[in-house]
Amino acid sequence: VQLQAFGGGFVQAGGSLRLSCAASGLTFSSYCMGWFRQAPGKEREFVAAISWSGGSTYYADSVKGRFTIIRDNVKNTVYLQMNSLKPEDTAVYYCAAGEGSGTYYYLYEYDYWGQGTQVTVSS
Repeated sequence: VQLQAFGGGFVQAGGSLRLSCAASGLTFSSYCMGWFRQAPGKEREFVAAISWSGGSTYYADSVKGRFTIIRDNVKNTVYLQMNSLKPEDTAVYYCAAGEGSGTYYYLYEYDYWGQGTQVTVSS
C-alpha cells in the first residue's frame, strides 16, 4: 500500500493550497481517508476525514469553514482544499487510510499513512 501526499508549499496568510493524496495497493473505496498534521514540537493532530463513499465528512474545529476534504474514488485520490490559511496551519500534513465505513478521528483507527508534505504559512 502506498499513499503519496503532495501539493504542500509556502504561502502567505490568507492564501490557499490544495493537497492531494494518491493511493495505490488498496481498495480505495473501502477506506475512510483522513488528513492529519504535525507542527514542530507538537503531536500529530486530526484535521479532516471523509467516509468511503464521500457521504460523511468530519473536521477539526480549528479548520472548519476553511478546509474542505473531498475524494475521487475513480482516481483513488483524496484532496484537502485549504483556504484562508493562517500561520498556525504551518505543519507537515499526512494523509491516512482507515478500513471501514466510519469517519475516523483517532490515529489508531488508521491503517496506512503517507509520507507527509510540508505546508508553511507566513504572516
